Amino acid sequence: MMATLAHVELWRKRMSAKAVIRMPGEGKKVLTLAGRPMTFLVTGEDTKHTSMFDCVLPSGSSVGLHVHRVHEEAFYMLEGECEWQVGSQLVRARPGTFVFIPPGVPHNITNASDRPARMLLTISPPGYEHFFEELEKLVTRGGPPDANGIAELTNRYDTEQLSAPKAN
Repeated sequence: MMATLAHVELWRKRMSAKAVIRMPGEGKKVLTLAGRPMTFLVTGEDTKHTSMFDCVLPSGSSVGLHVHRVHEEAFYMLEGECEWQVGSQLVRARPGTFVFIPPGVPHNITNASDRPARMLLTISPPGYEHFFEELEKLVTRGGPPDANGIAELTNRYDTEQLSAPKAN
């Protein structure tokens, strides 16, 4: 009888879940390093399993080689061209390229073109949106970014930065 009640409660929670629809221009916007714009499409407030972001990487910039200990990431290139280092593999990504990166695999993204590159990013489990919110506070408060503050932030979010990001 208890299993049946638990099943009914689970069904009720699922039935009360809300779909998320973002029209163009909607979603929370933040700025990350080098003023890279990012739009939150779905976050931990909306789902238990993943977050999704619309990201822009300016020409000539890179995120720096880093590795996530817990999170997995999936990227889908929409516009522009990037060079990806995934482990020891180098990939030239153009629109339509998909890259999945499990935890523990070092990776870097460099915009290899003369125009902004745009991609969809999913991160599982959700919650990494809070990293981007905190990063925005560190990089938009004036002056050069606080390297120690950023290092502490990345560590708190189970990420190890192996090389410095590059701003254009």
